[in-house]
Amino acid sequence: MMSYRTNKLLNADDTCFIFIDHQPQMAFGVASIDRQQLKNNTVALAKTAKLFGAPIILTAVETASFSGYIWPELMDVVQQTPIERTSMNSWDSEELVAAVKATGKKKLVIAALWTEACLLFPTLCALEEGFEVFIITDASGGTSVESHEAAVRRMEQAGAKSLTSVTALLELQRDWAKRESYDGVMAIVREHFGAYGMGVDYAYTMVHKAPQRGAFPHTVANVPEHA
Repeated sequence: MMSYRTNKLLNADDTCFIFIDHQPQMAFGVASIDRQQLKNNTVALAKTAKLFGAPIILTAVETASFSGYIWPELMDVVQQTPIERTSMNSWDSEELVAAVKATGKKKLVIAALWTEACLLFPTLCALEEGFEVFIITDASGGTSVESHEAAVRRMEQAGAKSLTSVTALLELQRDWAKRESYDGVMAIVREHFGAYGMGVDYAYTMVHKAPQRGAFPHTVANVPEHA
């Protein structure tokens, strides 16, 4: 079964994912979102790109002198050497722009720290060069809620589209009959998306009687008899 093809939605074969500066010192300055939730959403987004075979570009700023190493959880998913930069605007990096253009993709999904600089600047530049840009608002963070939201409004006014990490996952799947990615989507949902994932675990085990997924499953002992 084929999903309806539209250019208004993300498609894995025409989209490139860019992760910008998900590094400790940058995360320390984030005040617009809980930082553990930020990491969770970012790793889920990377797993989404991997699952659907979309190209990923990873970049870091001033790693040795200021920002520190990219989160190990993200590195373990992406498994590539980041493009190192000094500029806040990653679009100033000839290496990064060349990597983007080498993918041949015209849709860019971008997540970055911070929203008001490292997401805003390359988004505006990419839009000016004719790319369609989707910003992941919950895998990006700003130094204040106001600063994050102001930057998001500015990018939207310039033509960027906002979405969240779970939307990106579901938008690429679209049809539950796509069995080749179904199990992978469910694995990401159960690991990263809170109540949604808990509901899936409940349905699998209690309704469909699937085995528990944990390495040490819950055994019910001394079950009381109910009248």
